[in-house]
Amino acid sequence: MSNGFDDFYAIIPAGGTGTRLWPLSREAKPKFLFDLLGQGRTLIQSTFDRLAAIAGMDHVCISTGERHVAAVEEQLPEVAPEHIFAEPAPRDSTAAIALATAVLARRHGNNIVVGSFAADHVIRGKVAFVDAVRQAVETARAGYITTIGIAASRPSTAFGYIHEGQSLADEIPDAPDACIVERFVEKPNAATAQAYLSTGEYRWNAGMFVMRADVLLDHLHQYKPQLARAIDAIADAIIEDDRALAQAQAEAHERGENARETVDVADFHEHRDAAMNKYWQSLEKIAFDYAVAEPLSVEGGVAMIPGDFGWDDIGDFNSVAALLPSVNERNLKVLGNPDQVVTLDSAGDIVVPDANRTVTLLGVNDMVVVDTPDALLIAPRARSQEVKSMVKMLDESGREDLL
Repeated sequence: MSNGFDDFYAIIPAGGTGTRLWPLSREAKPKFLFDLLGQGRTLIQSTFDRLAAIAGMDHVCISTGERHVAAVEEQLPEVAPEHIFAEPAPRDSTAAIALATAVLARRHGNNIVVGSFAADHVIRGKVAFVDAVRQAVETARAGYITTIGIAASRPSTAFGYIHEGQSLADEIPDAPDACIVERFVEKPNAATAQAYLSTGEYRWNAGMFVMRADVLLDHLHQYKPQLARAIDAIADAIIEDDRALAQAQAEAHERGENARETVDVADFHEHRDAAMNKYWQSLEKIAFDYAVAEPLSVEGGVAMIPGDFGWDDIGDFNSVAALLPSVNERNLKVLGNPDQVVTLDSAGDIVVPDANRTVTLLGVNDMVVVDTPDALLIAPRARSQEVKSMVKMLDESGREDLL
C-alpha cells in the first residue's frame, strides 16, 4: 500500500455467540456469520471489505474459534490460512488480540501498528471511517493506545462511555482530532447516560483499538506477565511452523510444483498445536478494556479519535429493526422474505421467518418474532436486551441443544 497504511495490520476478533439474537444466532453459527441487513454480505464479510480497502487484503487477519474456522474460510476465501488464528476455546479479547499482535510483530517487525475491529459491527460513512482510522494510526505511531469514540446519539444504557480530555493536536499534527482519554466508564443507568450526553464530553466505547505492537506487548509484559509469556510461547511456536511451511513450499517450487496445490498448510501446525495445548486453557480470561485500555488511561497512555460515522453493534433484535427498511406503511421489518409474513392490524414488528413457513400476525404491535426449525421466539421489542436471559434459562434447564 502507498496510502500511509503500509505498516498497519487489521485484526478482526470474531468471537462470542450473540445471545441477544437467539434463536437466529447460536454457538455453532454466531451472528457475525449472518447477513443481518439483507445486503448480500455477512457482518464479517462487510468488516473484512471495509478494512481490506484501507490496509490491503494481505494486511487483514481474523481471530476466531476453532469451530468457526471452516465457516470463516468459506465466507472469506481471499484470506490466507496463515492469517486466521484459531482459538481452541474462548479466552476473551485480550488473548485474541495479543496473540495476533505477537505473531504479526514477529512476521513484520515490532513497530507495526495493529488495529482491532470487531467482526459484528455495522458502519456507515466510509470517508469518515477511513479518516478516523488514519488519525488513529498516526496517534498510535506516537506511542498511544488509541480508540475511536462514537458520537453518542442518544443516552444509551447498552454501551460503555469514553470521557474525552485535552487535545493532542499540537503533539500529533497529523491527527488534529486526537485527544487524551480521561477515563472509560461502564454501561450507565439512564439518568447517568443523560448526564453524560449533556456535557458533550462523552462518546460511546465501540471497542476499536489501534496501537503499535511493541506498546501493547510491553504493557502486557509489565502488567499481565503470565499471560504475556504464554502468548510469546504460542507465537514463537506459530513462527516455527511458518518456517517449516516456507521450507516445504520452497522445496515444492524447486521441484517445479505448484506449492499452493501440493503443500497443505494444515500439515504444519505441529508446534502451534503443542503450544496451544500447553498454554491456552490457562490464559487469564479478561477483556481488552480491563487488561489494557482502562489501566493505561489512568496513566495518560490512551488517546481517542472521534468517529463521526454511523455505527451499531447490532446487539439485539431492536438494533436489527432500526437498520432494516420498513416493508409496509405500518413499519413492519422483515429479515428474510417479506412474502412469508402476513399481517393484519399489526404495526412496528420485526419478523425473522423460517424459510419453510409463513408467519401471520393479527393485532400484534411492536413485537419480535423469530422462527427457526427448532425454536420460536416471541417477545416485546422493548425487552430485546433480555433475550440473553432466556438463553441463560435454557442453558440452566439443560437445553444445550438449542444454544
